[in-house]
Amino acid sequence: MNDVIGMKVRAKALEDSFFERENQELLRKLRDQAAREDQKRTLREALNVSDDKVLDVLVDFDIDTESIVAFGLVPFVEVAWADGSIHDKEREAILRAAEERGVTAGSTTYRLLQNWLLHQPDARLLEVWRHYSKELISSLGPESGSLLKDRVLGNAKAVAEAAGGFLGLGSISAIEKAVLEDLESTFD
Repeated sequence: MNDVIGMKVRAKALEDSFFERENQELLRKLRDQAAREDQKRTLREALNVSDDKVLDVLVDFDIDTESIVAFGLVPFVEVAWADGSIHDKEREAILRAAEERGVTAGSTTYRLLQNWLLHQPDARLLEVWRHYSKELISSLGPESGSLLKDRVLGNAKAVAEAAGGFLGLGSISAIEKAVLEDLESTFD
């Protein structure tokens, strides 16, 4: 009889242990989900973006309010990667643009940007940038939207010219021209 009682006690302990682990996993998932929703809410407020799909991708890419300046540099990174690699002068042009926007070496934004310069970002990042930019432009109005377009495309062109063409005469390759035209279509 003691063996039966002992087995029941052990079985109950095993069952309790199983449900404790399952409960802990469910609690961890709930905490992760709450943290993700909190990050989306913060980005929604900071960026004035309401599209949950866009916010989900931003969270997936670890874009937060501190690194949003780097997000504004996505078109420059896209131009620099147009030919499949980044030249030193393109890297310098992008880092200079980041510095002009207040990005300091060692900051989260700087580290994120450095990562993008070392490893070509997933194409989804550019698509999210496009969506965000379109929403931003529509909220800015025509005059401010035009200024933003000129600034972004001017800086992107400077990155394309940075590597130089034949004898460093600042020509832009055909593939970089295509990327610039593609970026420009975002603003139409």
